[in-house]
Amino acid sequence: MSALPAALLRLTRWPEHVPFTLAATLLGANMAAHHAGAALDSRVLTALAANALAVTFAFMVNDLADAPDDARDPARAARNAVASGALAARTGWAASGIVAGLALALYAALPAPAALTGGATLLLGLLYSWRPVRLKARPLLDVIAHLLMLSALLVLAGYLAFDAAPGRAWWVVAAAGLISAYGQLYNQVRDDAQDRAAGLRNTTALLGAARARMAMHACLGAAGLLLALTVLLGLWPLWLGAVLAALAVPVLLWRQGTDMRGTAAIDASGRLQLGAMLAACAAMIAWLLVNVWG
Repeated sequence: MSALPAALLRLTRWPEHVPFTLAATLLGANMAAHHAGAALDSRVLTALAANALAVTFAFMVNDLADAPDDARDPARAARNAVASGALAARTGWAASGIVAGLALALYAALPAPAALTGGATLLLGLLYSWRPVRLKARPLLDVIAHLLMLSALLVLAGYLAFDAAPGRAWWVVAAAGLISAYGQLYNQVRDDAQDRAAGLRNTTALLGAARARMAMHACLGAAGLLLALTVLLGLWPLWLGAVLAALAVPVLLWRQGTDMRGTAAIDASGRLQLGAMLAACAAMIAWLLVNVWG
């Protein structure tokens, strides 16, 4: 691969977000089939592609906006294609605009509720990192924006592509959002020293790393309680529990030393992130196959 395409691919940071985008989108579509009796069709692929491009756009904008700060840290500069000098910022912004345009076109092919949800995802993807607004530097708003654009809205787009009234499925959306809030706080705690050096005042900077860790685990615990509630409400097929239980075994045995971003994990939850996300993807794909052909 030549230098420019390789640098552009690096800017997308696709390995970090494709697994959770896949799991979240399929979760929404599968919930629509199970909860509302929707017949799944090619809109699953449209929603999946649109969400993947929207999240890719968010990650591209993040690296473009953070390039001046990342250039001060060797590890971050090596990961950021713009900060490392492998890609011109102007080229990166042009590419991110193309990605956003493609996502918007795909969202427009979906029913209006899903299209509007996708538009909100794209808007947050821009405002989260774009310097004039930079939600990521605003305590509490950073966590809210993250849980919406990288989880809750992705699930909703998958659901709303098939049914306009989530009803009790809102509990699942809320649980997914709390898992994303955990992820945001985890990332902030991990990067706290670098963020402070760059003058970034986020939720962890406000709370302090120790309290942010507590909040991080509280979000994960609350998500677990909500998921237990959804089981009691009958929002999941019973056989899916057996699949998840079977997948939990390799996840617990395959503990890596790194987290989803590929950096050193700060605790046990970080070491389980990739395995848990891959297990969620496998479970959602199995559920999709049953919904389509079962």
